[in-house]
Amino acid sequence: MATAKEEFLKEFGEHYGYPNSPKTIDQIRAAEFNRLQNLVYLDHAGATLYSELQMESVFKDLTSNVYGNPHSQSDSSSATLEIVRDARQQVLDYCNASPKDYKCIFTSGATAALKLVGEAFPWSCNSNFMYTMENHNSVIGIRDTRYALGQGAAAIAVDVEDVHTRIEGENFSTKISLHQIQRRKVAGLREGEPMGDVYNLFAFPSECNFSGLRFNLDLAKIIKEDSSRILGTSVCNNGRWLVLIDAAKGSATMPPDLSKYPVDFVALSFYKLFGYPTGLGALVVRNDAAKLLKKSYFSGGTVAASIADIDFIKRREGIEELFEDGTVSFLSIASIRHGFKILNSLTLSAISRHTTSLASYTRKTLLALRHSNGSSVCILYGRHNSMEMCHEMGPIVSFNLKRPDGSWFGYREVEKLASLSGIQLRTGCFCNPGACAKYLGLSHMDLISNTEAGHVCWDDHDIINGKPIGAVRVSFGYMSTYEDAKKFVDFVTSSFMSSRNHVDHGNQLEGVNGFLDTCYYLKSITIYPIKSCGGFSARSWPLSNNGLKHDREWILKSLSGEILTLKRVPEMGFISSFIDLSQGMLFVESPHCKEKLQIKLQLDFSDVTIQDIELHGQRYKVYSYSNETNAWFSEAIGRPCTLLRYSGSNHEFVLDKTKDVVTCKDTNSAVCFANEAQFLLVSEESVSDLNKRLSSDVQKGIHVTATQVNASRFRPNLLVSGGRAYDEDGWRDIRIGNKYFRSLGGCNRCQIINLALNAGRVQKSNEPLATLASYRRVKGRILFGILLKYESVNGEQQQGDSWLHVGQEVHPD
Repeated sequence: MATAKEEFLKEFGEHYGYPNSPKTIDQIRAAEFNRLQNLVYLDHAGATLYSELQMESVFKDLTSNVYGNPHSQSDSSSATLEIVRDARQQVLDYCNASPKDYKCIFTSGATAALKLVGEAFPWSCNSNFMYTMENHNSVIGIRDTRYALGQGAAAIAVDVEDVHTRIEGENFSTKISLHQIQRRKVAGLREGEPMGDVYNLFAFPSECNFSGLRFNLDLAKIIKEDSSRILGTSVCNNGRWLVLIDAAKGSATMPPDLSKYPVDFVALSFYKLFGYPTGLGALVVRNDAAKLLKKSYFSGGTVAASIADIDFIKRREGIEELFEDGTVSFLSIASIRHGFKILNSLTLSAISRHTTSLASYTRKTLLALRHSNGSSVCILYGRHNSMEMCHEMGPIVSFNLKRPDGSWFGYREVEKLASLSGIQLRTGCFCNPGACAKYLGLSHMDLISNTEAGHVCWDDHDIINGKPIGAVRVSFGYMSTYEDAKKFVDFVTSSFMSSRNHVDHGNQLEGVNGFLDTCYYLKSITIYPIKSCGGFSARSWPLSNNGLKHDREWILKSLSGEILTLKRVPEMGFISSFIDLSQGMLFVESPHCKEKLQIKLQLDFSDVTIQDIELHGQRYKVYSYSNETNAWFSEAIGRPCTLLRYSGSNHEFVLDKTKDVVTCKDTNSAVCFANEAQFLLVSEESVSDLNKRLSSDVQKGIHVTATQVNASRFRPNLLVSGGRAYDEDGWRDIRIGNKYFRSLGGCNRCQIINLALNAGRVQKSNEPLATLASYRRVKGRILFGILLKYESVNGEQQQGDSWLHVGQEVHPD
């Protein structure tokens, strides 16, 4: 690290680390961000982090002063009103805006500021709403039914090219390409009606939150003063143009200078600037533009007078008072001065240079990564046509990763592995559909078919029809360090260039070649009656059409309809269960409940009702229980819930095979509430091999304390012993006693196996999933154990003893 940092400082040391500020970056991190010791936080475009010093100042402020409602006239209220006025001035100063020309309207966030413009803008059937493709959804939403399009205006997306070039005698040169004009038919509009005053709105971000591309604000001048020069079409030349800048992302490092650029509206968000407070933003509006806005709704604070039983109101004349509905968030507003104090102590120019140096280093390093066959590992989005980093890029690096064969690593795989390495980043489209489609080459047909296939924002789909549908984004803040960037680049190098990316096929082949001469046997059988709750082991247990009899036959559901799982409610793991077949009873215990709960296996149909639920995209019929039973489980997990029992479903699976390993779950088999298959089988030798690797990592200093896991951590139904680690990877069909089973492939593991339940406490770590990820990855899946289905013989139901017994021999294939 030391040598690498020296090289970094040779290139970027002039701009990195605030050399001329009161504190260096290392001092800032040590004193004000101690909570980041074991974490690499790289999602500052989503939300930057508040300083501990900043929060101490906020706490001291709020506990030392009395702030009253600024709409009152008491001394404390008058003092609060003065602080709100000072805060408005701080916001204007931040954008270098004169109070003679601009006003600051506080809103609940940047989105609310943009919405305010959309709903109050003087739209007409002759207006145009033009916006760049790189805009956030919060800007695109202005075109919607109640706003631009709903008022008869045209909406036009545009591409802006060559914004930053300068040619002979010209300070600015650009090309704007228009997409199709969008219009909706609005009742009452007629062709040829008088135009009157026509106002158009042009919107663009100061910095694209997808790619990090910074727009030249000279674009605002051109649009306002000489729109015909670059729009070049009669449809856009009518009326007066106003300009809106979404500066929610860009203002964190380079806010717009409103003394130079005649922008009409600027939207800001304070948690993007300094982390706290959230839920507060601002609309900086030019005075003459504010007078054009049409306010419909009135509320407390926005009117000077009103009469309740007749249609009479007198609105306030002040711009801020007119548009701030109700009481402003005055405690949050009082807190922003402590954030501005942090930024001002470092200076914005230094913050911009510091963050840009980290982003430039990251881009340069990622671009240089090559697979052993010479192919690129990383595809960057934005202006990255050469190794030279252009100054127009903000502190965002957006990219996707490729395998040596040219196929894509899914961005969800990158995010999952990054999280295991203590790196927090963001993936997807970042609420910027235009930039996402533009940089990823997604057509309208691609986008519509992806949506029709079920893809929605924030789901786990990342590659559809061989194309990535989103990207990976890392972004830097004023407190980011070289060490953050280096750890991230090292993570990409080790996780996506290493030969360890895949399951150890050598072990698999040895298992396949040798298992016929090896004696495997069934070491334990475990049944989990209630999904995600504790199970119990049995020496023998009967089989049913759904797998092990009564396995995952019950579930817990929240009052809002959510099916509760161990991932969301770790406390479910403390509930233990046991079934006594001879008594026909399910016994349930919890450390939070005094009494043991007893549930009859034989249903009393006069006391239950049947309802439908949906789980994993399938419909189930379930039985519900009494209020007394539900109250017991609610006490056990500390939240209201109901117990449901499986009645039936049409749950079906489809088998999916890859070249070497069957990695999906599916088949036409009946299951109760299992996620993927009737059975999960784990090998004792595989668990032992994993524990050896975990111990080896401890000796190498990768882990601070020893991490050993029991087979129960993986919640298997069947634990087998004998042979070598990972022999089970090669099994396709197996026989246990005289019963036959079909392998559905490896079980894809998630972070639930990192939960340890000890002494009534839930302990979370990155292990063992992080170690498994280093050597058990196949196409984005981290495999451990195999999934099985109970198999019929020649299409007929298996006959004879329908029980499994501990000690029975296991015969693969």
